[in-house]
Amino acid sequence: MSYPDFVSPARLPMRVAVVVPCYNEAASIGRVVRDFRAALPGAEIYVYDNNSSDNTVELAREAGAFVASETLQGKGNVMRRMFSDVEADIYVLVDGDATYEAKSAPEMIRMLAEQRLDMVTGTRVTEIKAAYRRGHRAGNLLLTGIVARIFGNRMTDMLSGYRVMSRRFVKSFPALSSGFETETELTIHALELAMPLGEIDTPYYDRGEGSTSKLNTYNDGLRILLTIIKLVKEERPLQFFSLLSLVLFVTGVGISIPILLEYHRTHLVPRLPTALLSTGIVLLSFMLLVCGLILDSVARGRKETKRLRYLEIAHTKPGQELDLSIFG
Repeated sequence: MSYPDFVSPARLPMRVAVVVPCYNEAASIGRVVRDFRAALPGAEIYVYDNNSSDNTVELAREAGAFVASETLQGKGNVMRRMFSDVEADIYVLVDGDATYEAKSAPEMIRMLAEQRLDMVTGTRVTEIKAAYRRGHRAGNLLLTGIVARIFGNRMTDMLSGYRVMSRRFVKSFPALSSGFETETELTIHALELAMPLGEIDTPYYDRGEGSTSKLNTYNDGLRILLTIIKLVKEERPLQFFSLLSLVLFVTGVGISIPILLEYHRTHLVPRLPTALLSTGIVLLSFMLLVCGLILDSVARGRKETKRLRYLEIAHTKPGQELDLSIFG
């Protein structure tokens, strides 16, 4: 890439965008915009409203944010729109409920830029029980543990809504989910492509007065678990179908044991339907194993394609560096 004589690559600062998905956050959105404006004076702040029925839009605009809307309901739909619309070199993703510490953003950005990472996650640290309820904490540990077991143990707070991401991460992210399970999708996308990642502890606060959580512990927890299962099927089909195959094989053999014992004793098969059922289950288990082997080859090809697409997008432009003036 060539540059005009009067513009040196070293003078091209990284553009930082703070992207905030919002739904009925009138009680906190103004504070979020002001706090990030103070922490990152050189950044552009984008608030994407998701059919709010209160005055979230007006308050965000009054606080100085660029405001846009996404009519498809769900956080995943909003993130898909934000990642498509906003052009930047570094993206700061944060919720609009004022539960995350804006002062942590400069350190997260420095880590991402200096270590050339693709995502830095703000790991939530709090002693406020109401901010991070026991059920949410236990669910997060359980789901994070499942993902770590399957895709790699490189992240301790998979469901954190506070992340700093590179352009190549954002523009290569497929964003297929529609709801709160999108954080799971972000995490698995990074782990599956072996991206360089980082974490920073950040304070986590309770919602302010008048702000209510949109998260349903059980329903959204189930949706996240189903998303993990779906992504395992898509990204690790051999593991997924091998497990199903093993379950069916054990079931089929278990059903056949009494029949085999009876045949060994009398040389008769008195329960022919059960014998046929057992044979069918065992055959189905082998079919699932073959499906897993075939789909594993397909998934490997898809992974190579995604990796190549990711590598097509430069982390930064030649000579580009972080402009510390954005931190004030």
